[in-house]
Amino acid sequence: MNFDLSEFMEQFDGLELDNIGQWPKAAKIVLSIFLVILVLGLGYVLMVSDQIKQLERVTAEETTLKQQYQAKYHIAANLELFEEQMVEAEAMFANQLKSLPESHETPGLLDDITFVGTTTGLDFVKLNWQPEIEQEIYIELPIDIEVLGSYHEFGQFVSRIAGLPRIVTLHNFDINLQKQASGDLKLKLQAKTYRYREATE
Repeated sequence: MNFDLSEFMEQFDGLELDNIGQWPKAAKIVLSIFLVILVLGLGYVLMVSDQIKQLERVTAEETTLKQQYQAKYHIAANLELFEEQMVEAEAMFANQLKSLPESHETPGLLDDITFVGTTTGLDFVKLNWQPEIEQEIYIELPIDIEVLGSYHEFGQFVSRIAGLPRIVTLHNFDINLQKQASGDLKLKLQAKTYRYREATE
């Protein structure tokens, strides 16, 4: 059985939309298939594609919400532990703040450094405050120090400075022989103490 394309195409000649009921069977089938494809395509574009995008968006949102829920559940489950840690951290912070001198205590710090130096046998050449250096949450208060003495006395001085009740750090050590005959050494260094910025403001 041979399929004659020209004979098949002749069935579509002279077709009019006003007279669809009289169309040949093949033309009706082709029109039906075209209409079905058109309706499905329009239905997908107008209705289904938006629903698919919304479904993808909701699925992604669900994943995010699950992660947030897990994080919040973890916090809620350990809330008492977190509260205890917060209280401990605040206590530690308050304790550290006590180690920083307040503005009215900084002159006394020079007295403490002088006392420590003289009791270890050092002779002070210079002990001067330098300009304050403002940082984000604290203020540095540098002090230039020059003393004369021996290595042993320098060691005791540094050790006792570290033992002061207020936080003092030592920087930029420079040791030179002062007198060849006596063996005295000159120690230059910079001490820094710190003040909490909020306390000053």
